[in-house]
Amino acid sequence: MRQVLLLLIVLINYQSGYTQQITCSPKDKVAVEEKINAIEELLQPNFGSTIVSVGKTFMKTPYVAKTLEIGDTETLVVNLQGLDCTTFVENVLAFSMLLKQQEDSFDAFVKNLEVIRYKDGALDGYASRLHYFSEWISNNAEKGLLKDITGEIGGAEITKDIDFMSTYRDLYPFLADDTNFDKIKVSENFLNSKAICVLAQDKIAENEHLIQSGDIIALATSINGLDVTHTGVATKEKDGRIHLLHASTGSMEVEVSKKPLAEYLKGIKSNTGIMVARPL
Repeated sequence: MRQVLLLLIVLINYQSGYTQQITCSPKDKVAVEEKINAIEELLQPNFGSTIVSVGKTFMKTPYVAKTLEIGDTETLVVNLQGLDCTTFVENVLAFSMLLKQQEDSFDAFVKNLEVIRYKDGALDGYASRLHYFSEWISNNAEKGLLKDITGEIGGAEITKDIDFMSTYRDLYPFLADDTNFDKIKVSENFLNSKAICVLAQDKIAENEHLIQSGDIIALATSINGLDVTHTGVATKEKDGRIHLLHASTGSMEVEVSKKPLAEYLKGIKSNTGIMVARPL
Protein backbone atom coordinates (compact mmCIF):
# COMPACT_ATOMS: atom_id res chain seq x y z
CA MET A 1 0.00 0.00 0.00
CA ARG A 2 2.84 2.40 0.84
CA GLN A 3 4.32 1.96 -2.65
CA VAL A 4 0.98 2.80 -4.25
CA LEU A 5 0.64 5.97 -2.16
CA LEU A 6 4.13 7.08 -3.08
CA LEU A 7 3.32 6.55 -6.75
CA LEU A 8 0.24 8.72 -6.49
CA ILE A 9 2.18 11.50 -4.80
CA VAL A 10 4.73 11.79 -7.60
CA LEU A 11 2.26 11.73 -10.46
CA ILE A 12 2.27 14.88 -12.56
CA ASN A 13 0.53 15.84 -15.78
CA TYR A 14 2.15 16.19 -19.18
CA GLN A 15 0.77 17.83 -22.27
CA SER A 16 2.58 16.07 -25.09
CA GLY A 17 1.00 17.57 -28.16
CA TYR A 18 -2.31 15.82 -27.50
CA THR A 19 -5.71 17.30 -26.81
CA GLN A 20 -6.11 14.77 -23.98
CA GLN A 21 -4.35 15.05 -20.66
CA ILE A 22 -1.66 12.50 -19.88
CA THR A 23 -0.87 11.42 -16.33
CA CYS A 24 2.71 10.21 -16.08
CA SER A 25 5.44 10.47 -13.48
CA PRO A 26 8.91 11.64 -14.52
CA LYS A 27 10.12 8.15 -13.60
CA ASP A 28 7.63 6.55 -15.96
CA LYS A 29 8.49 8.89 -18.82
CA VAL A 30 12.12 7.82 -18.46
CA ALA A 31 10.99 4.18 -18.17
CA VAL A 32 9.11 4.45 -21.48
CA GLU A 33 12.15 5.92 -23.21
CA GLU A 34 14.40 3.23 -21.73
CA LYS A 35 11.97 0.50 -22.80
CA ILE A 36 11.94 1.86 -26.35
CA ASN A 37 15.74 1.57 -26.43
CA ALA A 38 15.69 -1.89 -24.82
CA ILE A 39 13.32 -3.39 -27.41
CA GLU A 40 14.77 -1.83 -30.56
CA GLU A 41 16.24 -5.15 -31.77
CA LEU A 42 13.18 -7.29 -30.92
CA LEU A 43 11.15 -6.85 -34.12
CA GLN A 44 10.72 -10.23 -35.82
CA PRO A 45 8.99 -11.26 -39.07
CA ASN A 46 6.31 -12.98 -36.98
CA PHE A 47 4.47 -10.27 -35.03
CA GLY A 48 3.37 -12.77 -32.39
CA SER A 49 7.00 -13.57 -31.64
CA THR A 50 7.70 -9.84 -31.36
CA ILE A 51 4.88 -9.48 -28.82
CA VAL A 52 6.20 -12.32 -26.65
CA SER A 53 9.75 -10.94 -26.77
CA VAL A 54 8.53 -7.49 -25.75
CA GLY A 55 6.27 -9.00 -23.10
CA LYS A 56 9.12 -10.89 -21.49
CA THR A 57 11.05 -7.65 -20.96
CA PHE A 58 8.40 -6.91 -18.31
CA MET A 59 9.13 -10.07 -16.31
CA LYS A 60 9.15 -9.45 -12.53
CA THR A 61 7.32 -6.12 -12.86
CA PRO A 62 5.02 -5.88 -9.81
CA TYR A 63 1.31 -6.52 -10.12
CA VAL A 64 -0.56 -3.41 -8.98
CA ALA A 65 -4.34 -3.09 -9.28
CA LYS A 66 -6.33 0.02 -10.21
CA THR A 67 -3.43 2.08 -11.54
CA LEU A 68 -5.82 3.82 -13.94
CA GLU A 69 -8.23 5.00 -11.22
CA ILE A 70 -6.48 8.31 -10.56
CA GLY A 71 -7.82 11.79 -9.89
CA ASP A 72 -11.29 13.18 -10.51
CA THR A 73 -11.34 12.98 -14.31
CA GLU A 74 -10.19 10.36 -16.78
CA THR A 75 -6.66 10.89 -18.08
CA LEU A 76 -4.35 8.72 -20.15
CA VAL A 77 -2.30 7.05 -17.43
CA VAL A 78 1.23 5.91 -18.29
CA ASN A 79 2.59 3.64 -15.56
CA LEU A 80 5.30 1.01 -16.08
CA GLN A 81 6.16 0.64 -12.39
CA GLY A 82 3.14 -1.53 -11.64
CA LEU A 83 0.82 -3.37 -14.03
CA ASP A 84 -2.46 -5.22 -13.78
CA CYS A 85 -3.36 -7.90 -16.29
CA THR A 86 -5.02 -5.50 -18.74
CA THR A 87 -2.45 -2.70 -18.58
CA PHE A 88 0.26 -5.32 -19.09
CA VAL A 89 -1.38 -6.45 -22.35
CA GLU A 90 -2.01 -2.86 -23.44
CA ASN A 91 1.57 -1.76 -22.84
CA VAL A 92 3.05 -4.83 -24.55
CA LEU A 93 0.86 -4.25 -27.60
CA ALA A 94 1.63 -0.50 -27.66
CA PHE A 95 5.41 -1.06 -27.57
CA SER A 96 5.20 -3.88 -30.13
CA MET A 97 3.24 -1.63 -32.47
CA LEU A 98 6.01 0.97 -32.16
CA LEU A 99 8.48 -1.53 -33.58
CA LYS A 100 6.19 -2.35 -36.50
CA GLN A 101 5.59 1.35 -37.12
CA GLN A 102 9.34 2.06 -36.93
CA GLU A 103 8.63 4.75 -34.34
CA ASP A 104 10.78 5.44 -31.30
CA SER A 105 9.26 8.40 -29.47
CA PHE A 106 7.36 8.84 -26.23
CA ASP A 107 4.59 10.63 -28.12
CA ALA A 108 4.13 7.74 -30.55
CA PHE A 109 3.92 5.28 -27.66
CA VAL A 110 1.33 7.41 -25.88
CA LYS A 111 -0.76 7.63 -29.04
CA ASN A 112 -0.68 3.84 -29.43
CA LEU A 113 -1.77 3.42 -25.82
CA GLU A 114 -4.71 5.77 -26.30
CA VAL A 115 -5.80 3.99 -29.47
CA ILE A 116 -5.70 0.60 -27.72
CA ARG A 117 -7.30 1.60 -24.40
CA TYR A 118 -10.28 3.68 -25.56
CA LYS A 119 -13.38 3.18 -27.68
CA ASP A 120 -12.67 4.03 -31.28
CA GLY A 121 -9.15 5.05 -30.24
CA ALA A 122 -9.97 8.32 -28.50
CA LEU A 123 -10.17 9.27 -24.83
CA ASP A 124 -13.51 10.94 -24.18
CA GLY A 125 -14.12 10.59 -20.46
CA TYR A 126 -14.25 7.62 -18.11
CA ALA A 127 -16.89 5.68 -20.03
CA SER A 128 -14.79 5.78 -23.21
CA ARG A 129 -12.29 3.41 -21.61
CA LEU A 130 -12.81 -0.21 -22.70
CA HIS A 131 -13.63 -1.55 -19.24
CA TYR A 132 -15.07 -4.94 -20.25
CA PHE A 133 -12.49 -7.06 -22.01
CA SER A 134 -14.87 -8.64 -24.51
CA GLU A 135 -15.57 -5.10 -25.74
CA TRP A 136 -11.82 -4.37 -25.63
CA ILE A 137 -11.35 -7.25 -28.08
CA SER A 138 -14.25 -6.35 -30.39
CA ASN A 139 -13.41 -2.63 -30.49
CA ASN A 140 -9.74 -3.23 -31.19
CA ALA A 141 -10.78 -5.68 -33.90
CA GLU A 142 -12.85 -2.90 -35.48
CA LYS A 143 -9.72 -0.72 -35.44
CA GLY A 144 -7.85 -3.42 -37.36
CA LEU A 145 -5.39 -4.09 -34.53
CA LEU A 146 -6.39 -7.70 -33.93
CA LYS A 147 -8.80 -10.46 -34.89
CA ASP A 148 -11.02 -12.49 -32.57
CA ILE A 149 -10.16 -16.04 -33.64
CA THR A 150 -12.05 -17.85 -30.86
CA GLY A 151 -14.68 -19.19 -33.24
CA GLU A 152 -12.04 -20.45 -35.66
CA ILE A 153 -10.36 -22.58 -33.01
CA GLY A 154 -13.42 -24.36 -31.62
CA GLY A 155 -15.20 -21.65 -29.64
CA ALA A 156 -18.97 -21.30 -29.42
CA GLU A 157 -21.19 -18.27 -28.98
CA ILE A 158 -22.74 -17.62 -25.58
CA THR A 159 -24.99 -14.91 -24.17
CA LYS A 160 -24.64 -13.51 -20.69
CA ASP A 161 -25.84 -10.45 -18.80
CA ILE A 162 -22.90 -8.06 -18.41
CA ASP A 163 -23.65 -5.58 -15.63
CA PHE A 164 -20.98 -5.99 -12.95
CA MET A 165 -19.90 -2.34 -12.90
CA SER A 166 -23.39 -0.89 -12.57
CA THR A 167 -24.41 -3.58 -10.06
CA TYR A 168 -21.39 -2.88 -7.87
CA ARG A 169 -21.27 0.84 -8.45
CA ASP A 170 -19.58 1.56 -5.11
CA LEU A 171 -16.45 -0.34 -6.22
CA TYR A 172 -15.78 2.25 -8.92
CA PRO A 173 -15.16 5.80 -7.62
CA PHE A 174 -15.77 7.38 -11.04
CA LEU A 175 -19.29 5.93 -11.06
CA ALA A 176 -20.31 8.24 -8.21
CA ASP A 177 -20.85 10.67 -11.08
CA ASP A 178 -24.31 9.98 -12.54
CA THR A 179 -23.21 10.87 -16.07
CA ASN A 180 -20.43 8.28 -15.96
CA PHE A 181 -22.82 5.74 -14.46
CA ASP A 182 -25.45 6.30 -17.16
CA LYS A 183 -22.84 5.95 -19.92
CA ILE A 184 -21.54 2.70 -18.43
CA LYS A 185 -25.12 1.39 -18.38
CA VAL A 186 -25.38 2.21 -22.09
CA SER A 187 -22.16 0.27 -22.74
CA GLU A 188 -23.47 -2.69 -20.76
CA ASN A 189 -26.76 -2.67 -22.67
CA PHE A 190 -24.80 -2.69 -25.92
CA LEU A 191 -22.74 -5.67 -24.74
CA ASN A 192 -25.88 -7.51 -23.67
CA SER A 193 -27.27 -7.19 -27.18
CA LYS A 194 -24.38 -9.23 -28.60
CA ALA A 195 -23.14 -12.79 -28.13
CA ILE A 196 -19.51 -13.49 -27.26
CA CYS A 197 -17.51 -16.46 -28.43
CA VAL A 198 -15.75 -18.64 -25.84
CA LEU A 199 -13.56 -21.72 -26.20
CA ALA A 200 -14.77 -23.92 -23.35
CA GLN A 201 -12.19 -24.96 -20.77
CA ASP A 202 -12.59 -28.67 -21.60
CA LYS A 203 -11.90 -27.93 -25.30
CA ILE A 204 -8.68 -25.97 -24.85
CA ALA A 205 -6.22 -28.88 -24.74
CA GLU A 206 -7.47 -30.39 -28.01
CA ASN A 207 -7.33 -27.02 -29.76
CA GLU A 208 -4.10 -25.77 -28.20
CA HIS A 209 -2.16 -26.36 -31.43
CA LEU A 210 -4.27 -23.60 -33.05
CA ILE A 211 -3.13 -21.00 -30.51
CA GLN A 212 0.05 -19.14 -31.42
CA SER A 213 2.66 -17.27 -29.42
CA GLY A 214 1.58 -13.65 -29.15
CA ASP A 215 -2.15 -14.36 -29.15
CA ILE A 216 -4.04 -12.42 -26.48
CA ILE A 217 -5.85 -14.74 -24.07
CA ALA A 218 -8.87 -13.59 -22.04
CA LEU A 219 -10.22 -15.80 -19.28
CA ALA A 220 -14.01 -16.11 -19.40
CA THR A 221 -15.81 -16.50 -16.09
CA SER A 222 -18.93 -17.85 -14.42
CA ILE A 223 -19.06 -14.82 -12.09
CA ASN A 224 -22.37 -13.03 -12.51
CA GLY A 225 -22.18 -9.82 -14.49
CA LEU A 226 -18.64 -10.32 -15.78
CA ASP A 227 -17.36 -11.50 -19.14
CA VAL A 228 -13.64 -11.82 -18.37
CA THR A 229 -11.63 -11.84 -15.13
CA HIS A 230 -8.04 -12.00 -16.38
CA THR A 231 -5.94 -11.67 -19.50
CA GLY A 232 -2.43 -12.30 -20.77
CA VAL A 233 -0.36 -13.34 -23.77
CA ALA A 234 0.07 -16.88 -25.12
CA THR A 235 3.65 -18.12 -25.31
CA LYS A 236 4.91 -21.48 -26.55
CA GLU A 237 7.62 -22.54 -24.13
CA LYS A 238 10.41 -25.14 -24.28
CA ASP A 239 8.00 -27.96 -23.40
CA GLY A 240 6.17 -27.27 -26.68
CA ARG A 241 3.03 -26.20 -24.82
CA ILE A 242 1.19 -22.90 -24.69
CA HIS A 243 1.67 -21.07 -21.39
CA LEU A 244 0.33 -17.71 -20.18
CA LEU A 245 2.59 -14.65 -19.99
CA HIS A 246 0.72 -12.34 -17.63
CA ALA A 247 0.67 -9.99 -14.67
CA SER A 248 -0.25 -12.59 -12.08
CA THR A 249 -2.30 -12.04 -8.94
CA GLY A 250 -0.70 -15.20 -7.56
CA SER A 251 2.97 -14.26 -7.69
CA MET A 252 2.04 -10.54 -7.77
CA GLU A 253 4.37 -9.93 -10.71
CA VAL A 254 4.66 -10.49 -14.44
CA GLU A 255 5.52 -14.13 -15.08
CA VAL A 256 5.04 -17.09 -17.39
CA SER A 257 2.64 -19.63 -15.88
CA LYS A 258 4.47 -22.69 -14.59
CA LYS A 259 1.73 -24.96 -15.94
CA PRO A 260 0.58 -24.98 -19.56
CA LEU A 261 -2.52 -22.84 -20.15
CA ALA A 262 -4.96 -25.77 -20.28
CA GLU A 263 -3.78 -27.11 -16.92
CA TYR A 264 -3.39 -23.67 -15.37
CA LEU A 265 -7.05 -22.85 -16.02
CA LYS A 266 -8.26 -26.00 -14.29
CA GLY A 267 -7.05 -24.48 -11.03
CA ILE A 268 -9.35 -21.46 -11.40
CA LYS A 269 -12.75 -22.38 -10.02
CA SER A 270 -14.74 -19.69 -11.84
CA ASN A 271 -13.08 -20.15 -15.23
CA THR A 272 -15.32 -21.34 -18.05
CA GLY A 273 -12.88 -21.03 -20.96
CA ILE A 274 -11.04 -18.43 -23.00
CA MET A 275 -11.38 -15.85 -25.71
CA VAL A 276 -8.44 -15.64 -28.13
CA ALA A 277 -7.48 -12.56 -30.14
CA ARG A 278 -4.61 -12.46 -32.63
CA PRO A 279 -2.78 -9.12 -33.09
CA LEU A 280 -2.42 -8.23 -36.77
